[in-house]
Amino acid sequence: MTTGATPAVGHLARPPRRVLPVIVSAQFAGTSLWFAGNAVLGDLQAEWTLGGGTISAMTSAVQLGFIFGTLVFALLAIADRLPAHRVFLVSSLLAAGCNAGTVALDGGELFAFLALRFGVGFFLAGVYPVGMKLAASWYRPAVGEQSVGDQRLGRALSFLVAALVLGTAFPHLVRALGSSLPWRSVMLLVSLIAVAGGVAMVLLVPEGSRLRDSPSAVATTGPRPGLDLRSLVAVFRIPAFRASTLGYFGHQWELYAMWAFVPVIVGAHLSAGEGERLAAGVPAWSFAVIAAGAIGSVGGGLLAPRLGSARVAVTQLAISGLCCLLLPLLFLAPAWLFFPFLLMWGVSAVGDSPQYSALNASAAPPAQVGSALTLVVSLGFGLKVGSIELLGALSRSIAPRFFGLPLLLGPIIGLLAMRPLLAKRQSLAKRSLDRSRSMS
Repeated sequence: MTTGATPAVGHLARPPRRVLPVIVSAQFAGTSLWFAGNAVLGDLQAEWTLGGGTISAMTSAVQLGFIFGTLVFALLAIADRLPAHRVFLVSSLLAAGCNAGTVALDGGELFAFLALRFGVGFFLAGVYPVGMKLAASWYRPAVGEQSVGDQRLGRALSFLVAALVLGTAFPHLVRALGSSLPWRSVMLLVSLIAVAGGVAMVLLVPEGSRLRDSPSAVATTGPRPGLDLRSLVAVFRIPAFRASTLGYFGHQWELYAMWAFVPVIVGAHLSAGEGERLAAGVPAWSFAVIAAGAIGSVGGGLLAPRLGSARVAVTQLAISGLCCLLLPLLFLAPAWLFFPFLLMWGVSAVGDSPQYSALNASAAPPAQVGSALTLVVSLGFGLKVGSIELLGALSRSIAPRFFGLPLLLGPIIGLLAMRPLLAKRQSLAKRSLDRSRSMS
C-alpha cells in the first residue's frame, strides 16, 4: 500500500521531503478528535440538559482511554510487531468511528457518549505515539551523525507536538467558522478529516530504517519491548531522568486542564465585560489560545540546540506558571489586554513539552527507554485526569478567574524538580570555559 521503495539509510541519506509534512498533517488530522466533544459541549448542554460537570467528565474519559490504550499498545508491542503506518491507519479509522458514533445518541445516553469518548482516547494511543515512532524511524541519528541527527529529530518532534496542539484546537475552529452547523455535522467532519490523515500516512510514509540500523536504537526499540516495572524503578534512580520526569509531570498537571477550561474562562470574560452578544466569539478565541501552543513548541524546538532543552523547558514552564498566578488579576483587564495574555499562556503552556521528551530520552538507559517513557506518559496523563477532575469540582464553587490557581501547583513542582538539570548545564558550561581559557 506504499508508494516507492524505502531508501537505504546511511549517514549521508536524508528522508524524502514529503515525510515530515505528511506525518505532521496526519498527526494534526488524527488528534483533532481529542477535544471534538469539548468543542460542541455548549450545544450538547442545551440539547441534552447537561450539568456543568460534564466538561471534566468528557475530557477525563478521553484521557483515561489514552492511558489505557498506551499501556495496551506497549504491552502487546503492536507498533513494533506490525508496520507502524498501518497501525496508524487502523487506529485513525477506529478513533474516527468512535467519534462519529456519537451522532446516533440522544440526551438519555450520556454514559454511551462517555464510553465512545473513552474509545477515541484508546485508539489515539495508536496515532500520536505511533506518529512519533514513524518520525524517529526517519530522523533518528545514524552512526557518525549524532549531533546533527539529534537536532533533526528534536526539530521533528517539536513539529509533531505542534501538530497535536493544532489538532486539539481544530474542532473549536470548525465550531467558530460553522457556528450554524449542527453539532453532529461538526463531529462527522472532524471524523472524516481523521480518516483522511490515516489514509495519507499509509500511502505516503512507509516506516524508515533508522530504528533498525542504529545500534542504540535496536537496544531501545527492540522487537518485543514490554513494560518492566523494575526497569522503571531503576531508571528513576538516575537524577537527570527523575528531574525531567517530575518537570514533565508538573507541565501535564497544568496543560490539559487549562485547555479543557479555556472556553469557560473566555466565555466568562466575554459575558462579564462585553455582554452576551459576544458569546459567539468563544470558539474562535478558544481555538486561538490552544493553537498558540504550536508557536511555543516549534520555537522551543528551534532554540533548544543553542540554549539546551532544560533551559527552554524551565523558561516556558516559569512563564506559564506566572500566567496561572496572574489570571485572577488579568481577568479584570479589558479585552485588548486580557486576550494577548491568554495567547501568551497558550504559547508557554505547551512549548516545553517536546523538551521533556528529549531530556527523558537522553537520560534513560538505551535498553529501557521504551518501557520507561511509556509509563511516564501514562502517569502524566493520569495526572491530567486528576487536575481536570479537581478543577471540574472546584468550578462549582469558584469563579473562572481563579481557575489558574489550582493549576499553579504543577509549574511550582516542575520548576523545583528541574533545578538540578540547570545546575548541571551551568557546571558543564563553566568547565568548558575554564578549558578554553587554559588552552589560550
